[in-house]
Formats: sequence, C-alpha cells, structure tokens
Amino acid sequence: MTILLENEADIDCELDYKGIAKQVVDASLDYVKCPYECQINILLTDNAGIQMTNHHMRGMDAPTDVLSFPTIPFRSEADFSIVEEDVTAYFDADSGELLLGDIMISLERMISQAKEYNHSIKREYAFLLAHSMLHLSGFDHMEKEEQIHMEQMQEAILQSIGYTRDIE
Repeated sequence: MTILLENEADIDCELDYKGIAKQVVDASLDYVKCPYECQINILLTDNAGIQMTNHHMRGMDAPTDVLSFPTIPFRSEADFSIVEEDVTAYFDADSGELLLGDIMISLERMISQAKEYNHSIKREYAFLLAHSMLHLSGFDHMEKEEQIHMEQMQEAILQSIGYTRDIE
C-alpha cells in the first residue's frame, strides 16, 4: 500500500499523520475486503483550502471536515470487480496498485470537532480517515439508513485498531 500524504496547512497537531493513516487505511481495506494493494492520496489543509475545493467541486461555499474523491465508479458498495474491466484506468502502471482515490482533510475543522465531540485530535483524524475510506470504497450516507450503516462500519473499523472515543 502506498499513502501519498501532503500537509499544506500551517498547523501542527503533533500527530504521526502517515502512521495513523496507514493503520486506518489498512483496517478499512480489510473491513471492506478489498482484494488489491492500493494507493491513496491524502491532502491535509486548512478551512480556506477545503472551502475552495468544496465550492469548486460540490458548489458548496463553506468549509467542511473531509472530502473524498473516489477513482472507482462503484456499481455497488465495495464491489471491486469493476476495476478488472479497465486495468489501465484503475491501476498504477509502475506499482500495480489500485488507485483508490483522494482524501482532503481540514486540520482546523478536525481540531474543532475533536473539542466539540470531547475526544482526542488523534481519534478525530482516525475517524475522518475511516469515513473517507468508506466513501472511496463506494459507500455513501445520503439516506438515514445509509448514514446509520456507515456510522456502524466506521466504529467497527476504529474499534478494530483501538481508536476509541477516549484515546489520547
């Protein structure tokens, strides 16, 4: 697995961003039973950076906590069989890894949400990654049932690697 991580924010949370990302990405891919080695891009930014992307990509002129940009047009959740139809479109030619997609996280929003929900910044970062990984695997939360299902999956992923609400 390759995680390409860039931090363009002038914010220091003193987290091992890449190490935590590796744990959460691995657990998420195991959870959805992804049969491939994957490549994920993560961009850490601030509220202004994510607001600009949110406005450009979704027409929403407001900051958000995380944006997910899946590469794969899933027909159904976590059904990775579609990638075999066009290997050149979905796999990195050099590494052979599945190009799963991009994640963008606002560190400012992450910090404020950790305080709001009364848990650590580390746990909030892990939560946002798990949430986004489910989006990159074809899950969504447009309907109430989908939202509940995603929340249960996120919690299961985080519990499997020890990221509970009381983690320091």
